[in-house]
Amino acid sequence: MKIAVTYDNGQIFQHFGHTETFKVYEVEGKEIRSSQIIGTNGTGHGALATLLRDLGARVLICGGIGAGAQNALAEAGVQLFGGVTGDADAAVQAYLDGTLAYNPNVQCSHHGEHGHGEGHSCGHHEGGHSCGGHCGSH
Repeated sequence: MKIAVTYDNGQIFQHFGHTETFKVYEVEGKEIRSSQIIGTNGTGHGALATLLRDLGARVLICGGIGAGAQNALAEAGVQLFGGVTGDADAAVQAYLDGTLAYNPNVQCSHHGEHGHGEGHSCGHHEGGHSCGGHCGSH
């Protein structure tokens, strides 16, 4: 199996869509067999999911990642473990050991909801938009 990590100087790079390199690990059981650093050649966001799929990666460990990229990874069949910081090699070993600390609800900080807390429902429509009965009130 192959595991990819957003990579920068030994550490997990914290913005998936801007990563310039992945470190791709070939693992067998709970053991790292080999690894290599792969450049993204300036490919960004959704196209990175295709790159990972083409590399044969089944798992991605990364820092922050936006919803669009998360969806692209899911469509590419790559399992995401986001919100991870620190040493890339240690994170992969922790994943293999079943002890990786990650955030299943990770988002890039600049992809936040920007004030769309309570009161935000069904888009930015003004006027008589009724949401077709899909806003939770019947």
